[in-house]
Amino acid sequence: MGDAAPLVHTAITITAVVLLILKGKVNPALALVLSAIYLGIVCGLGAEHTLEIVNKGFGDLMAKVGLLIVFGVLLGTLLSALGAIEKLMKLLLRLLGPKLLPYAFALLMGTVLQFIFTDVLLVVSAPLARSLGARIGPGGVPRMAAALALGLEVGVALSVPGIGTMALAGLLDIPLGVMLLYGLPVAAVTIVLTLLLFSALVKRGFWDPERDESPEPPAETGSPGEPPAETGSPDEADVGRGPAPPSTPLLLSLSPLLLALVVIATGAVAEIAGWRSPVVGFLCNPIAGLFLGLICASLIARRRLPRGTVGEMFAEGYRTSGPILVLRGVGGSLAAVVGAVGLGDMVEDCVSAGTWAPLVLVWLIAAVLHMAIGSVITAAITAASILAPLMPDLHVEPVLVALAAGAGSLFAIHATSNTFWLLQTLLGQTTRGALKTVTMSVSAASVIALLLIQTVSLAV
Repeated sequence: MGDAAPLVHTAITITAVVLLILKGKVNPALALVLSAIYLGIVCGLGAEHTLEIVNKGFGDLMAKVGLLIVFGVLLGTLLSALGAIEKLMKLLLRLLGPKLLPYAFALLMGTVLQFIFTDVLLVVSAPLARSLGARIGPGGVPRMAAALALGLEVGVALSVPGIGTMALAGLLDIPLGVMLLYGLPVAAVTIVLTLLLFSALVKRGFWDPERDESPEPPAETGSPGEPPAETGSPDEADVGRGPAPPSTPLLLSLSPLLLALVVIATGAVAEIAGWRSPVVGFLCNPIAGLFLGLICASLIARRRLPRGTVGEMFAEGYRTSGPILVLRGVGGSLAAVVGAVGLGDMVEDCVSAGTWAPLVLVWLIAAVLHMAIGSVITAAITAASILAPLMPDLHVEPVLVALAAGAGSLFAIHATSNTFWLLQTLLGQTTRGALKTVTMSVSAASVIALLLIQTVSLAV
């Protein structure tokens, strides 16, 4: 194979990851480790040295994002227990009315509420989306369903504090504040433009209630998902229609989240402005921001929730964050091996003509991986890990590569994705309906995000 060996074996490695997960039903973490070991050995690193690199890659990434992920999951779990989502929806419904509600709902899901782990956020918000969709007029059901799907998926892949976004930032050594400053606008504009496009299609008959909506409410949602019998403008008292959230004022329940975001954003501004001091360096560290937010949330929860609830929420957060940490860490292992086998010069020759080429390349790799294995975060991490060691030679801003990997991982969410089936069931849609509100809408967001990222690349 000569000089082409690293490129050929990297292609074989990506294919092996897909086949092991899709056909062999191998756990994604195990598949990534096996593929990393294969790549190192066949490229001449030796078995012992390959294992050292795999271990170091795992540890290096955990050192960057481990505490961020754990603190973020714990903070989100406490916010969910405090009933922050229900209170936000009531406020938005009162202030914005039904016309703008889907956009506000999607933006919240895709930005500030990403501190709440995706599965928890989905289960909590799906009954709200379904109930409100039946009450905001014609096309409300598909618009709210698409808003929920877009907010969940785009937020995970493109917006801090999405779990996937934070992992990508750690993998490519991007300051979290920089990731926030770039990713948040891209995610927000992507969500709004996609929802505008979807809403226009719905007005032109794209949605068929008889064929796209399930006649029976899903068992998982119970009464919160049932559309009310009365008609007219929505009443904020009906939002969620489940057990009343804890009687915690909205501003108080959201204050830990706001504190964390302000600290992280301040750190980004301080870095850009060149502010230097021990106090600024400590307080503006993303770990410090999340830790302060977590302490604040714990204090509020201890005062507002029943005795023992905080301990239960921490236990749930630890159970949730464990698999996330393992999967992110082995993504770092693969990235370390890719860097060690000397792929850089070859890829640089192929894609260094302009910033568009590496961005499209990483988008395509992530899209293909996602279509095969059905995991947004795994696809994004694996795609970014291919180019992570090449950043110094490609003359492309690492934050744009991270966003392109995240955007590509959103393409074609379908039957291989657990989220697809959860959205289909919890929102009371047929498979045909879910293909419209989930697969088509989020795939459109994937392409729109890539176009936005390419546009940003022209100015940086």
